[in-house]
Amino acid sequence: MAELWAWRHPRVAGAAGRCLGRTDLPVDRRRAKRLAHRIRAAARRHGLPRAVTVSPLARCREVGRWLALWGWKVDVDAGLAELDFGAWDGQRWSDIAWPEVEAWQNDLWRYAPGGGETLQALTARVHGWAGAVQGVRLVVGHAGWLNALRAVPRGATGFAARDWPAPPRHGECVVWRG
Repeated sequence: MAELWAWRHPRVAGAAGRCLGRTDLPVDRRRAKRLAHRIRAAARRHGLPRAVTVSPLARCREVGRWLALWGWKVDVDAGLAELDFGAWDGQRWSDIAWPEVEAWQNDLWRYAPGGGETLQALTARVHGWAGAVQGVRLVVGHAGWLNALRAVPRGATGFAARDWPAPPRHGECVVWRG
């Protein structure tokens, strides 16, 4: 049975009020180190492997950098990247045309925000990645990725915006067993 211990990356500088998917904003080194300490402590406490897979975005890679300094095996995997918001990515929500946001809310499953990635595509990527995991795996990733894993059932053919859960807190751990 696969088991993922997945932490959401630390809060990043400059993200407030922005549509943030693959925009690569910096993370404070202290916040990254603090999360790395928590991951290391969880691994000790629960007998987890000293290996982690991180998203290629700096807000996750920086956590992996600290763990690598402490002797951990760290892999970077593009399959853990956040939803691609296309032209919306990095823009202030207030600068994105409201009718486009409404269109996305009305068809969360099939609408590609900013011409980027649909929730359907994200979910296929997430479930494909998680489905290939064997044993226990530690991950540092993103809110959208984690929500797709924990909220959208495997094999789903649609998903309504009203059912999308609140994002995990920065640094929060989500444990998934598949």
